[in-house]
Amino acid sequence: MKSYRKELWLNVKTRRGFINITPEVEKCVEESGIKEGLMLINAMHITSSVFINDDEPGLHQDFDDFLEELVPHEPVTKYKHNVYLHAVGEDNADAHIKRQIIGREVVVAITNGKLDFGPWEKIIYGEFDGGRKKRVLIKIIGE
Repeated sequence: MKSYRKELWLNVKTRRGFINITPEVEKCVEESGIKEGLMLINAMHITSSVFINDDEPGLHQDFDDFLEELVPHEPVTKYKHNVYLHAVGEDNADAHIKRQIIGREVVVAITNGKLDFGPWEKIIYGEFDGGRKKRVLIKIIGE
């Protein structure tokens, strides 16, 4: 069995955003040489997510609107995490909660050297506390 590991670095300039990382992930599958296996893609920061869905801007806005309505960023003082870390300037409790809702990672099958996806499926990186570099781990195992 072979193993492959790579980190993608992303920097979303806005507080929240969604990025289709499928092309970068497909390059990793090609680089790995693995034809049959499984791939883990996970956000390595506790205020970002990786999920599978359609890469359509209206849907991304719907996700953002839904999450912001469910777990609004402001007022930041409503979250004990923000109050506790106020001395160091943290105001991202909502981002931690949004990450828990969307999820940390996805696992994708690799078949015949390609992502084994259904129609319209893409791998999306979700950022909920942007403005700095963050990592996504790609780990592939198989033959």
